Amino acid sequence: MSRRDASGYDPRALASLDAFLSLDVRIGTIVSAELLKGARRPAFALRIGLGDLGTRTASAEVTDLYDAQELVGLQVAAVVNLPAQQVAGLVCEVMVLAADNGRGVHALLIPEQPVPDGARVV
Repeated sequence: MSRRDASGYDPRALASLDAFLSLDVRIGTIVSAELLKGARRPAFALRIGLGDLGTRTASAEVTDLYDAQELVGLQVAAVVNLPAQQVAGLVCEVMVLAADNGRGVHALLIPEQPVPDGARVV
């Protein structure tokens, strides 16, 4: 049985502030989206423009809420300093952030107002 502190988390599961601050989260614009063939769960292969950081690839399991064509032009938040991962043959260079809506469906985290591509999330 784990013990939880006032935050409701087991203290052993808490991330350090340094670990959190080491993540580089940026805003980018989706420039292309297509179904990711071979993925275990339905997903899109995305190309995301990140300003001076260039264009990077990602996968996103958001097919329940979005069509590929409506994703193009949408700004999203992505972690840009994680090691690349292979997903169904796609080299994912960034991790797009999404939130579970409570019913197992993922909604992308998007800025409320347009910001320049590559803007750092603070």
